[in-house]
Amino acid sequence: IDAVLSRESITVPPTDVPENLPSVRLAVCNVSLRYPSSSAETLKGISFTAERGETVGIIGGTGSGKSSLVSLIPRFYDATVGCVSLDGKNVRDYTSRELRRRIAVVPQRSALFSGTIRENLLFGNENAKDDELWEALSLAEAKEIVLGKEGGLDALVEEGGKNLSGGQKQRLCIARALVAKPDVLILDDSTSALDAATDMRVRRALRTLPYSPTVILVSQRVGALQNADKILVLDNGELSAMGTHEELLQTSALYREIYDSQTKREVAE
Repeated sequence: IDAVLSRESITVPPTDVPENLPSVRLAVCNVSLRYPSSSAETLKGISFTAERGETVGIIGGTGSGKSSLVSLIPRFYDATVGCVSLDGKNVRDYTSRELRRRIAVVPQRSALFSGTIRENLLFGNENAKDDELWEALSLAEAKEIVLGKEGGLDALVEEGGKNLSGGQKQRLCIARALVAKPDVLILDDSTSALDAATDMRVRRALRTLPYSPTVILVSQRVGALQNADKILVLDNGELSAMGTHEELLQTSALYREIYDSQTKREVAE
């Protein structure tokens, strides 16, 4: 326990930080990342920007660095080189509390705690009212889950959400993030357990949010990303290509290969 609590993962000072950071909502500036236990770089020289209300998709094969890249935004790790900025300010210059308030992350492996549904949702914002909880549940396609449980918002959740299916857990975790009304919402392959129709409705709902968060959407499915404002294609820790779905089909052999393989599989099924 002491080894875990004393582990320092974000103390490496970044280098090559630009003096005048972009004033956009989110900017990733020439970032590289090497984990403390590794001699090789996991990410190499990646840059992109995202405006308020934009959706950025990230796709790539297993081990291409997708989760590592998005982990730099809320400072789960610090970039070894380069920096990440939020509204023109280096994320290292925010307090942890402020950064966590402005950025919400929904990982692929859903994390729910023993207690009630209400208590789990309030981790997003402890001051949220019931109508805000129901609104978030509706946006995340999770309202019917709660209505179907005895006790509604006060229905019990077992440790780890063992009494819920994978899709139910993912939707509740998305709802919890939406309760926080973050400036940046990161969905790290967090709709993988949802059917295509539910996934599409959730993504459409995110575009209707009045506070216009920047959405970072990590997925291995082209269909989940094709309506994003821009898509980043990662390959072995490097940015292989960037553009819209239509642009990448014409300019990126890797993206086209992923698209063709998934399309053929869907036709076969």
